[in-house]
Amino acid sequence: MSETAKPLRILFAGTPDFAAASLQALIDAGHQVIGVYTQPDRPAGRGRKLTPSPVKKVALENNLAVYQPLNFKQAEDRQQLAALQADLMVVVAYGLLLPKAVLEAPRLGCINVHASLLPRWRGAAPIHRSLLAGDSETGVTIMQMDEGLDTGAMLLKRTCPIHSSDTSGELHDRLAIIGAQALLDSLPDISHQTITHEIQDDSQACYAHKLEKAEGLIDWQASANDIARHVKGLSPWPVAFTTLNGETLRVWYAEATAETSTATPGSVIGCDKKAIMVATGKGTVRLLKIQLPGSKAMDTSAVLNSKKELFSNGTVLGLAK
Repeated sequence: MSETAKPLRILFAGTPDFAAASLQALIDAGHQVIGVYTQPDRPAGRGRKLTPSPVKKVALENNLAVYQPLNFKQAEDRQQLAALQADLMVVVAYGLLLPKAVLEAPRLGCINVHASLLPRWRGAAPIHRSLLAGDSETGVTIMQMDEGLDTGAMLLKRTCPIHSSDTSGELHDRLAIIGAQALLDSLPDISHQTITHEIQDDSQACYAHKLEKAEGLIDWQASANDIARHVKGLSPWPVAFTTLNGETLRVWYAEATAETSTATPGSVIGCDKKAIMVATGKGTVRLLKIQLPGSKAMDTSAVLNSKKELFSNGTVLGLAK
């Protein structure tokens, strides 16, 4: 790889925390970021106050010009981007599909920092889907964007092991750091136009569907391993859930054990100081962090100190009221 990048006029497009890490890395490394595209401010919090994206916050803190088109269907938005005369556009979890006119506007096109070892997981939720599928490793791919959904040529890959204890939040944070560094590592050869373009094998691709809250429902007939993976894969969003006495009980962290039980799947079979043990279709799970209705997420040990009577042996989770 070339050691240093030629000076580039870089446009950045991204929205969430994962993208903010890459933008901050570009700024810290001294690259010339001539503008930042991010999604429009959205209502957030109990007051539904319009809130800027994490990427916008980083941009404003560094006095960078910010552009927030609703989409690129308007000719003036496409023209405004082209007029910036960027050498390269870096796209990280932007959340908008870019039309051909935008993809071709920068001199060197658009590259994407994608949180998967392509072509394994294409689409909106690669981090969660890799965990839910039980993958042993994932990573980040720097990709030359084309008009398809994460189908472009691969420029650079960095792998990341998935630990059995990982939640999607923890894996997200590691991949954000890896992605930011991979982006910096790719820029010298991109700027010199010496980087290798590897075509993806479409037959190996899986689609990482966007997560829906309803996916959080725990199926206690499943195995303990599958349930624990399900819980970790959906933490901290949208969070796995079941019911307790007809009300929603959210489960933020759980681990599987090989202990067997003849109890009905979903039945509480015991508690210790740290966890609630629940029978499943195969094995048992220990619920280590939960959220009672109307309360905040807490370590199960704290819940048991005051609400242990809710989890007496034989209590069945998942029943309708």
